[in-house]
Amino acid sequence: MGNLVVVGVDGSSSSLAAVEQAAREARLRRSELRVVHAFAHPVRPSYAPPDPAPARRLVSEAAQRARSLAPGAEVTEAVVDGSAVAVLEAESRAADLVVVGSRGTGGFLGMLLGSTAVSLAAHGRCPVLVVRETPAEDGPVVLGVDGSPVGEPAIGFAFAEAALRGAEIVAVHAWLPEYAPVGTGVESAERLLAEALVGHSEAYPDVSVRHEVTSGETREVLIEASRSAQLLVVGARGRGGFAGMLLGSVSQALLHHAHSPVAVVRGEG
Repeated sequence: MGNLVVVGVDGSSSSLAAVEQAAREARLRRSELRVVHAFAHPVRPSYAPPDPAPARRLVSEAAQRARSLAPGAEVTEAVVDGSAVAVLEAESRAADLVVVGSRGTGGFLGMLLGSTAVSLAAHGRCPVLVVRETPAEDGPVVLGVDGSPVGEPAIGFAFAEAALRGAEIVAVHAWLPEYAPVGTGVESAERLLAEALVGHSEAYPDVSVRHEVTSGETREVLIEASRSAQLLVVGARGRGGFAGMLLGSVSQALLHHAHSPVAVVRGEG
């Protein structure tokens, strides 16, 4: 894993949780941490120009919190003109991980997930970690596996994260018997899961891996599995996604409803 973790901050409680998680990631990776706030100017010219001082103060306070949690890590600060999605997507081009809160200050009351988190998960150029207000620091890393080629980077990311955290991986494959091809059964599902993990276990021999093949809707199975997880890792879209779709329905459902932080890892294609 690389040398730069970026965290987006906006002053919300959710972004504070993201700062804490990002500091943990930077400490584990021994990487630089960049604390970024997107400073969007008003569209209507009749408005007075906004004062950047509160934005700089917000970033400074977040960076100080990060330094207290990751002593020794290089923590830099940035206030960047532009919308949150545009700014963080640009930051993701040089980052190894971007961390954001699940909801920001612009969210509506009762909204489960902010638009920034969804858009960044779809368009980010590196893995995106979306954090709840109270992320757990124990439990397994749950990995959703569907056997698709675009899911391969998510598997590699999950193993690397589990190694950093000293955590077990629970690799989950959900299948629906009524939709399975004729002549296939649970044995085929178990074989798919095992084959998807080939090579990764050898690359990370110290990471314990538990295979779980479960009958049920993928999103429901993974949401339930996230209850005991410290992290849930999925690809941006899987075997059932339409060509050109940047974020699949399962990934979107997990971002909205998972009980743990969710890492969305985009693959090629």
